[in-house]
Amino acid sequence: MAMATDLVLDSERTGLIGALPASWRPYASLMRLDRPIGTWLLFWPCAWSVALAGVEGEWALFAWFLLGAFAMRSAGCAYNDIVDRDLDRQVERTKLRPLASGRVSLKQAWALTIALCLVGLIVLLQLPLAAQLIALASLALVAAYPFMKRITWWPQAWLGLVFSWGALVGWPSVTGSLAAPAVTLWAGTIFWVVGYDTIYAIQDKEDDALVGVKSSARAVGTRARPAVTLLYLAALGLWGWALWQAKPHVLALIALAPAALHLAWQAAQVDPDDGDEALRLFRSNRFTGLLVFAACLVVGLSVGS
Repeated sequence: MAMATDLVLDSERTGLIGALPASWRPYASLMRLDRPIGTWLLFWPCAWSVALAGVEGEWALFAWFLLGAFAMRSAGCAYNDIVDRDLDRQVERTKLRPLASGRVSLKQAWALTIALCLVGLIVLLQLPLAAQLIALASLALVAAYPFMKRITWWPQAWLGLVFSWGALVGWPSVTGSLAAPAVTLWAGTIFWVVGYDTIYAIQDKEDDALVGVKSSARAVGTRARPAVTLLYLAALGLWGWALWQAKPHVLALIALAPAALHLAWQAAQVDPDDGDEALRLFRSNRFTGLLVFAACLVVGLSVGS
């Protein structure tokens, strides 16, 4: 029989989670506290939309959205582990997750998920009514996401709908209503999410095949590089259009150039057989988010000037 210490993720022995009291560590792992990339990827579309709307003095929105992204991403990870606990036991990379290994009970995982959702509710109540209603509309998509990899070869497209939703929420948080640039920004962000999550899924292709889980990385196979390239081109085209809708000026396109160069570098590095490189490229999208944010802020603050 395995010793208790053998059932602990390496990430719980060192770093941020390792510094916590032992009894807290499984819950921190459920929240992926040691992997903030997911919080950033959920936050950036919100921040882009607020910035492109011109901010209009609502600078505190960035802090509220960051808190909301942390809470809801953490809740989403815990919920995903609840749904996938049986699959996780069959996959080498996930078999030591707290629920799969039995270190956290199902009841405890649900309690954590609900508590995190209550934090998200506090953030929601800070927003105008229009933004609240749009945010609430995403809940059905969020609830269905963990099941998509059992249904479609493109669960990444469903994740794209979910992780890009903040682009629809940020704009009305500033202006009180939705507008075309936010919708176009959302559409472009869907393609970005599908692209980076296809890269992420490369590292799980073999395990996914063994347990019968579908993914875009398995669907495109050796054509991962051209597939990601096309997805990123679509994202950049729609983002450029969104910025142009906000301010029809060459500045809108120039501002997006650094992000375009970064995504071109990413796409050129994609190797369908290198999981370690895939993880590195996936994580580099936090810089994509920062570069697109800079573009949206420059254009948003220049509107009307």
